[in-house]
Amino acid sequence: MIAMVDAPSDVPAFQDLLATQPRVTDLVLAPDGTRLIASVQTINAEGTRYVSGLWEVDPSGERETRFVVGSVPGDFAPAFDASGTLLFLSGREKADPTGTSGDTLGTALWALAGRGEAEPIAHHPGGISAFTVAKGASTVAYTAALLPGAADAETHAELRQARQHAMVNAVLYEASPTRAWGNDLGPDEPHTFVLRSDGGAVNAGGQGLAGGDVALSPDGSLVAYTRAATGRAPDTNVVVVADAATGAERRTLSRPGNQYHRLAFTADGTRLVCQRQREETYDTEWRVTLVAFDLASGEETDLLPEFDNWPWPGRAVLSPIPGDDTLWFTGDERGHCPIFRRDADGTVTRLTASGAYASLCVAPDGFALYALRSTIDSPPRVVRLDATTADQQPTALKTPGDLGSLHGTLTEVHAEADDGFPLRAWLALPADVSVERPAPLIVVPHGGPQGSWSAWTWSWNPWPFAARGYAVLLPDPALSTGYGQRMQERGRGQYGGQPYRDVIALTDAALARDDLDPTRTALAGWSYGGYLANRTATRTDRFKAIVSHAGMWNLEAFQTDTDLHAYFRKILGDPRTQRERYDANSPHLDAAKVTTPMLIVHSGKDYRTPVGQALELHNDLHRLDVPVKFLYFPDERHAIGAPNHLRLLYETVLNFLDHHVLDQPWKRPTLL
Repeated sequence: MIAMVDAPSDVPAFQDLLATQPRVTDLVLAPDGTRLIASVQTINAEGTRYVSGLWEVDPSGERETRFVVGSVPGDFAPAFDASGTLLFLSGREKADPTGTSGDTLGTALWALAGRGEAEPIAHHPGGISAFTVAKGASTVAYTAALLPGAADAETHAELRQARQHAMVNAVLYEASPTRAWGNDLGPDEPHTFVLRSDGGAVNAGGQGLAGGDVALSPDGSLVAYTRAATGRAPDTNVVVVADAATGAERRTLSRPGNQYHRLAFTADGTRLVCQRQREETYDTEWRVTLVAFDLASGEETDLLPEFDNWPWPGRAVLSPIPGDDTLWFTGDERGHCPIFRRDADGTVTRLTASGAYASLCVAPDGFALYALRSTIDSPPRVVRLDATTADQQPTALKTPGDLGSLHGTLTEVHAEADDGFPLRAWLALPADVSVERPAPLIVVPHGGPQGSWSAWTWSWNPWPFAARGYAVLLPDPALSTGYGQRMQERGRGQYGGQPYRDVIALTDAALARDDLDPTRTALAGWSYGGYLANRTATRTDRFKAIVSHAGMWNLEAFQTDTDLHAYFRKILGDPRTQRERYDANSPHLDAAKVTTPMLIVHSGKDYRTPVGQALELHNDLHRLDVPVKFLYFPDERHAIGAPNHLRLLYETVLNFLDHHVLDQPWKRPTLL
């Protein structure tokens, strides 16, 4: 057996380093290309939450990063306007000239010109949630909510005050959805407001309770936004194009069974580029592409008809040069998420061979790109690359934060599925693994199911486990992205079928290595990975322990309670008339077959996979005398967000695995 040695008391565990590491989340470039601003989340002084901040990154890579002069902790969502002024959202107070007090504006839109003082340029009762700018005009569009019966901010403020004085927080729903992720929707509806230099904010229309996306034409004359799908057409949203000066609708764009996201105007303002998603149904698989709408005719053109992967999840970046139809996008590809360039003639070129890219920015001359690059074994870093060269290695720029060296190495595992499809996975190996010291193995399927192990993650990161001496297999089974449309077809409608068999095939392939111990294995997963953990528990006893985080257990109960009720009902069917997929895929029907010790992790405000799934699983395992523990976070959502909760997640899971996989004494975390 491998001797698992705890780190000395004065040496932080890797999960503690992970929780305190600065997180670079977004990147924006000034119109003249001279300033690059990164949004960075850092842990607060108490170590209890993450606080956003704005950092200067030198585009040349020569100077060290620094906190933006005039910014304060809590500023977030930066963007540059056409003049080069830095705009951002913040909940900071407006300074009083006397220095005695300040006005609280909620989350407002602020402007910071040069090295001066930041000034609020827009605020709204209840706050502003998002904004965008016109590339060539002093026009800003932002998203803020209005209560039913309110047509403007003033009436909205009066209604808010009346509800607060009456201590009323009730909501009357007349449509669905009613929840999203960890939020109760309503009663106020997000609206699109346009702020021009020649007048006050104009209400361009409601986005639906779930909210939407917003874009401005370069000259600021048009605003486009999405109106969220409702229960009447849950798989169809609407793109609204409105006059920015009056708010009057110019055109609406929609296609039954499809949803449009991540809007962007071309540099000449004649077309609107969107990501179009056709979600999975009972009879069809997921499909994502980029389309362009001609704003004069409304004609829609598929920009990637021959591209077998998806331009997803990031936003396409369009050439800043009028008349140039070049665009760049990212998309998963066999465990990476490269940057692709689409030329005006439709030719698609992959610009990067490795790594996962996000937050693309294009230089004003169109010759260079800036982006955030991460890998499974490296957190996001700012990079610069050429806008045309295929399969290049980017230039790394100085970036806030340094996690240091990892406790292991990364390699790949390949296998053939039972239907002949080629499979692959990442394998993180601990530093001291060898044939003489084979490592125990943890198998961690990803969430989604449409997703891939292609980028760095902060939750369910493999390296705290590798630091403890475990090898970690990160499989991409059926329904994963980045393997062509066939990967969706082979998993459609069988959540617990082909994806489960693919995970087992990759597990067998990994365990064929002589530096892994096939007698000491575990499986753990979050979200859809948690569902696969539950499914695995009912299908095999080969693993010594199983961890299910936010996983589905009873599919029939789940589809009635999740915030995506209509989405999952389309995939699984109506349980009163189409029972086949529930009977074939719901783990709870085979609860009596579970013998493997399980750790359940769930959150009280998880509306994607409601906590009732965990409660039913916990009750079933207790009733059947299966060893089980339940780690419950009352105030967390679908994913764990608070730093100390993240630490507790890793500590509890690692101690549970040490106990059942390595036969070590159980250690209850001190804070639990």
